[in-house]
Amino acid sequence: MAKDSSDLFGALFDPPSLTRTVPVLVPMPAPGPYSYAVPEDMVVETGSVVQVPLGPRQVFGVVWDDVAEKGVDPKKLRPITKSFECPPLKAEMRRFVDWVAAYTLSPPGLVARMALRAPAAFDPEPMIEGLRLTEGRPERLTPARERVMELAAEGHGWTKSGLAHAAGVSTSVIDGLVKQGVFETVFLPAPPVVAEPDPDYVEPRLEGPQKQAASEILDDVRKGGFSVSLIDGVTGSGKTEVYFEAVAETLRQGRQVLILLPEIALTAAFLERFQDRFGAKPAEWHSDLSPRMREKVWRQAVTGEVKVVAGARSALFLPFDNLGLIIVDEEHDPAYKQEDRVYYNARDMAVVRARIAEFPVVLVSATPSVESQVNGSSGRYNTIHLHTRFGDAAMPDLHLVDMRRHPPERGGFLSPVLLRGIGKTIEKGEQALLFLNRRGYAPLTLCRVCGHRFQCPQCSSWLVEHRFRNQLQCHQCGHNEPTPDHCPECGTFDHLVACGPGVERIAEEVEKHFPEARTIVLSSDLMGVKRLRLELEAIVKGEADIVIGTQLVAKGHNFPLMTLVGIVDADLGLANGDPRAAERTFQLLSQVTGRAGRTGLKSHGLLQTYQPQHPVMQAIVSGDASAFYEREIVEREKAVLPPFGRLASIIVSADTRGEAETHARGLRAAAPQVTGIMLLGPAEAPLALIRGRHRFRLLVHGRRNSDMQSFLRTVLANGPKERGSVHVQLDIDPQSFL
Repeated sequence: MAKDSSDLFGALFDPPSLTRTVPVLVPMPAPGPYSYAVPEDMVVETGSVVQVPLGPRQVFGVVWDDVAEKGVDPKKLRPITKSFECPPLKAEMRRFVDWVAAYTLSPPGLVARMALRAPAAFDPEPMIEGLRLTEGRPERLTPARERVMELAAEGHGWTKSGLAHAAGVSTSVIDGLVKQGVFETVFLPAPPVVAEPDPDYVEPRLEGPQKQAASEILDDVRKGGFSVSLIDGVTGSGKTEVYFEAVAETLRQGRQVLILLPEIALTAAFLERFQDRFGAKPAEWHSDLSPRMREKVWRQAVTGEVKVVAGARSALFLPFDNLGLIIVDEEHDPAYKQEDRVYYNARDMAVVRARIAEFPVVLVSATPSVESQVNGSSGRYNTIHLHTRFGDAAMPDLHLVDMRRHPPERGGFLSPVLLRGIGKTIEKGEQALLFLNRRGYAPLTLCRVCGHRFQCPQCSSWLVEHRFRNQLQCHQCGHNEPTPDHCPECGTFDHLVACGPGVERIAEEVEKHFPEARTIVLSSDLMGVKRLRLELEAIVKGEADIVIGTQLVAKGHNFPLMTLVGIVDADLGLANGDPRAAERTFQLLSQVTGRAGRTGLKSHGLLQTYQPQHPVMQAIVSGDASAFYEREIVEREKAVLPPFGRLASIIVSADTRGEAETHARGLRAAAPQVTGIMLLGPAEAPLALIRGRHRFRLLVHGRRNSDMQSFLRTVLANGPKERGSVHVQLDIDPQSFL
């Protein structure tokens, strides 16, 4: 039996007097809140962040809106052990948590946990030691001491390092004044993580189309209330500057702003652009933040000290004090979909959060998702088009390279057409970008004698060769092993062959043809965030001739000297059964080719393809995005696929294939007959084994107005229960079908 609070804290204190009960949502996969007793001397309200006993542990939780169990004697319940001194979660935030939990069919405690990601920040930040000028005077007044005393004369407290820096002296000067009693020690509140942005720091420089676009968004911000605007603008059209005006107006209203970005790699350049416009950087929120900085940002967002946060999808769950605007940059990006514990799409949930709290949300993309395009054409979203680039910059001239007519030399992957283009580009002192969305050296290694293929022992995927690190690695589970010199199956030496290209192999080919060129390879597995930022800065400064990269280089970057973009394998994204394959390929290739010519230089794009007549290829080189979207929307509507229909995935995994299949078939048998909803499967997932767990999938397909959640609840209620190693995961609106 779990111990009560007197057991936990010893017998030195009398047990507290308990007066009432409240529901507390704890960060566990429970179906709802638990009831706890409130000690008589404790003040809590709905939304208060508290600490409660759960079994033998102490956990944090939130006093929730649900009514506590009636007729329960508080003395029979375990008491709340602590109420934290941080502002309570607002009603709109609690409603958002409940909505996300109900929509994704996730335990509400796990959703609330995303809003409470910094437990160390629940108490106020400790005061820091500072100095304040007294009536005392130094024995000898030097120029350095005089500067220090002049700065401190207004009576405000200073930190020692801050005062020394402002006065241009060493800290020893300050120490000498302290010893002589000129300064006294005081305690000051911790400084903000970033300075407050000034909406009028710089006069915006907008041209005709940008002015019109900014005017439309500003109307929504000034009017207040919920609205969704979609900025659909070609790469380099000034979309960021346009939505900065919405940010400025929201700041003038005294409200906070959240800007969502899909990649950490985009953050550094964005922070600089933001600082140039507002005189200060926004606070950051992403996985690369130190725990200490995460605490500071969380605390200051809750108290309202931080006015703007720029971050990854998890920033959507920060419990802001007075949020008044959300920007979703690159709204089409698959990185906004979380596929761990709570499966959600941050773009869609941003719209929900804005609707609940009644404020505007702005979606931004050069290649909007089909869903957003349909919402715009139907009038649900206000679509703002920017068809031309900012200034005199022109879009690159795009051409298809038919690999059947212009094949690469034996053992190579770059056609003579692309190689000639690279040579001419670097001769002019300009930069070329080669894009291949495949990490490593080669996606498969096999033995030419016995045919053995190197596969991950825990996943149904090939091991990718990373020649720079002399490793074979699984990109699903992270398993790696040294690259062998012989076949483990037949023992033959020197007959292992790498099949297909990765960015490392393309770099090897480039160095063979252009040995004098300065080459940089950008790939997430080769560098951390800090090194990546340094490499991106080097490219901007012109310190590289040829850049070879994965999708890290596809969006958001502004490379002034980039005038040639070569797509090594334009067909790569089309070779799977994903219903969004054409859309994603179009988006990715459009974004990559958009890196060229952004500063007005004549630019080109060459796309190597074996399918030059494919509608995606034709749409990209023609620049007729509307024709592509029209065709894609018609196909989706015919097949009743999103946004005209609804999808949900049920993923069943277990330690053995038999367990997973049996459980999946049991769920299939438990499905009710509902008009307008079909349950397909079960079938082995394309990646049938990941991290040693066997996977089966069922796909639920319904009409747009189908009650998918009720259907899934019935399936889970009537189907077999999870036992042993079996685990069931639901994915509403899936983005991945692997």
